[in-house]
Amino acid sequence: MIYIRYRFMWKRLWIFSVLLFVFNLTLPADAHGYIVRAIPEDRAVLDRPPTRLQYWFSEGLEPEFSALNVRDQNGDVIASGGVSDDDDALMTVRLPNDLPDGAYVVELRPAFASDGHVIAESRVFFVGEEVGGVAGQAATDEAIPLEVAWKAVHLAATMLLFGAFTLYAIVLVPAWGSNTHAAGRLPPRVMRRLNVIIGYALLAAFAANGVALIQQTMTFFNIGFAQALNRDFIELVRIGSRFGDVWNWRMLFLGIIGLMFLFSLYSRTDQTTFIYPTLTAAGWVLALVLGSSSILSHAAGSLLWPWVALTVDWLHALAVGFWVGGLAVLVLILPVALRPYTGEQRRLALLAALRRFSPVAVACLLIVITTGIYSSTNWIFGREEAETTFGTSLAFKLILVGLLVAVGALHHIALRPERYDRFSGVIDRLGNWTRTLRLEAILAAFVLFGAAVLSATPVPVPTFAQEEVEAPTAVLQAGDLTVVMSVLPGGPGVNTFDTTVTRNGQRVDGLELNMVSVHPADDQRGSTHRLEPVEAGLYVTAAADIDDTGRWWTLLDISENGDDPQRLAFEWQITDEAAVIESIDPRPANILALLGVLLAVGYAMYPFMRRGYNTLELDAGSVSVAASAAIATGIALAAGYILLQDTRDVYDDALAPPPQVVNAVLPTQASLNRGETLYTTACATWDEHPADLAALQERLSRSRDEDIYRAIREGWRDLPACNDDLSVYERWDIVNYFRTFADTDET
Repeated sequence: MIYIRYRFMWKRLWIFSVLLFVFNLTLPADAHGYIVRAIPEDRAVLDRPPTRLQYWFSEGLEPEFSALNVRDQNGDVIASGGVSDDDDALMTVRLPNDLPDGAYVVELRPAFASDGHVIAESRVFFVGEEVGGVAGQAATDEAIPLEVAWKAVHLAATMLLFGAFTLYAIVLVPAWGSNTHAAGRLPPRVMRRLNVIIGYALLAAFAANGVALIQQTMTFFNIGFAQALNRDFIELVRIGSRFGDVWNWRMLFLGIIGLMFLFSLYSRTDQTTFIYPTLTAAGWVLALVLGSSSILSHAAGSLLWPWVALTVDWLHALAVGFWVGGLAVLVLILPVALRPYTGEQRRLALLAALRRFSPVAVACLLIVITTGIYSSTNWIFGREEAETTFGTSLAFKLILVGLLVAVGALHHIALRPERYDRFSGVIDRLGNWTRTLRLEAILAAFVLFGAAVLSATPVPVPTFAQEEVEAPTAVLQAGDLTVVMSVLPGGPGVNTFDTTVTRNGQRVDGLELNMVSVHPADDQRGSTHRLEPVEAGLYVTAAADIDDTGRWWTLLDISENGDDPQRLAFEWQITDEAAVIESIDPRPANILALLGVLLAVGYAMYPFMRRGYNTLELDAGSVSVAASAAIATGIALAAGYILLQDTRDVYDDALAPPPQVVNAVLPTQASLNRGETLYTTACATWDEHPADLAALQERLSRSRDEDIYRAIREGWRDLPACNDDLSVYERWDIVNYFRTFADTDET
């Protein structure tokens, strides 16, 4: 009767643990990104209609599955766009000409490449005056039930698998293993239970990932379950998205694990020596499966060292896999393993396993805590982010971890009574170890619940990403042409240059526009870019020539019907605030948290390193030589790095030394006209030396303004100096005009 009641209790505990474990993972990891720059901003009131809309996101997007529509205030779609060909984190759309005053709604449906999530939100802008009663709709973070289901099963299955493989290799075989048990080195009853856990977990993992592909197809194409079963749709997702790429690798790894498991079952009779290495190797492959989850996690969108964030997240998953997954497997195996024993034999058998499991679990717990703190520092930048739902979820998880650490500390003390005599009363009250292990397993499940809540909570949008910065825009007149140029977004890096040309309010087609960006402070100029006509009166190009902050010139030459070009010179003040946020610099909190991760990993690796150290035959002489060599190598590397940096700085200065004189005159059409007049009078003798004049003109694309200025003031080869009575500004006018002799270098 006692045995039946004991068995019934374990069944109830098994059902409760599984349900709780699944429930704890029912919230999906909505690791989608957010808008870091929008032109125009939400609810912006514009004096004139924009030519294009642009939205930059914190992560790359899937072009095939992202969409953008613009509706007027009547609800009619007036334009559709998508992901830019030049930047997969940018969604853009061109608007029709001459939009009337009114309200316009922008419907965004970005599909994030990092995790496959698709969100829907809308924004509003107004032309003329703000219209009441029109508002956008923020993105929702509601969980998709089918996604909840497959993620719950997948995460639970992979955690159990990793826990089973690592527990078998690190704990069970060293604690209970014996060569008398040929098949797997463990008693047959234990191997049977372990194989059952692995088998069902593998089936659950395969099933979950099959549903995952169907659900992702539903999300990308916004279709129902029945339509998503169409093979054409599924194949587009499987081979045409990052989610599909990760899914393919994950299924490959699970397939390898499945084959290894089947081989271990086949080897039970004839090739028993292969069981232990096969199951141990399966744990290493399972680590890659856990890594695939990190690729589709919050870490993929980190603005600080994404690869470090991914590695830390992977370490977090591995540690949780052994700590929680291993604990769950241990609790499930103990009833079977301890069944033949009673009294002192039962206690010793239990302690043999726990003494192996406890130190590794402690190391994993430290890794879980430190990696969690580091990951949090990637999203919590101050009080504003801490007071969000994400910050509250983080605090909730920390409380649960504290409770679990307390129970784990009691077990740690009880395993070492000789070291903690003053806690003997506490040790005696623990009583039956199996009860407290169940309590620890239940608390671990609740910690997973806290982790699931945290991963399901969208990361807070940093305050610095919410600052509105107006894109540089200027209007200039070229005869009867009105030219409006916008530099989008207007910071260092890749910018698009939108240029609209009108005459008497009507857009003008058929123009030839060439543009050059100049940084006068260091006398550097970029290549000449031909602007592409994209629609009536709108000409566009993209360039990365603006690579620093400060004062920049954009020189635009406009030619109509083959006539001589007219020069327009735009002057910009470029700041970092206007740039699209692609990365951030580390803060002290990031450095300290990363140091904590390294220390935790070092603590976990210390026993293995010490074991390797003990196998070495070391004496004072060899240690001294090795230490000296290590120190010398470190010094040499540091010196080499410093020397390399100095050499690089010297090399850069040699190639582009700071200019001695800086062009003080903006190269406008008026400056070119003045320069032409001055050149024909003050530098008339240059025409008497056609060969040297041609050579100087040929060098224009490689010459800086100060080189031309020096030639005008001092002469060059046989070209004499121009008139001595020229002012500094007149010489710069001649420099600006002389540059028009350069051949156009189109890109």
